[in-house]
Amino acid sequence: MHLAYPAVLAVLLFCVGLYGVLARRNAILVLMAVELMLNAVNINLVAFDVWLRDTLHAGQALTLFTIAIAAAEIGIGLAIVLLVHRNRGSSDIDRLRDLRESDSPSGGDSGGGSRAEKSPASATDNDAESGSDQQVQGPAAGRRHA
Repeated sequence: MHLAYPAVLAVLLFCVGLYGVLARRNAILVLMAVELMLNAVNINLVAFDVWLRDTLHAGQALTLFTIAIAAAEIGIGLAIVLLVHRNRGSSDIDRLRDLRESDSPSGGDSGGGSRAEKSPASATDNDAESGSDQQVQGPAAGRRHA
């Protein structure tokens, strides 16, 4: 068997996976595209192991490690995607940018800064603010105290 056949297959799989990572917006499809890229690497590892006639079969051993890493990556990735989908209602990657703390693109806080940046005059209002913050936090605060 020529080395060109599995190498071309691996290049095609890797290109499809790269296109999937760059073009898709759904997080599950991006994870599937990453799996395609890892499988392209696995094909190359096994093909070069057979071509070099390695007695230790290092390519096949590395392929087993890559499969184990891919399984762990997909498990953790799917858990994160499911939690984001449960909380946000969508697994769209562009919507994940809403997880930032600030709304302004410059990175500054549009709400007037954090408590550490407030003036000393407003520091006396911290007790009143802490009571109102617990009410504003939403349903998560009610579950914690209940």
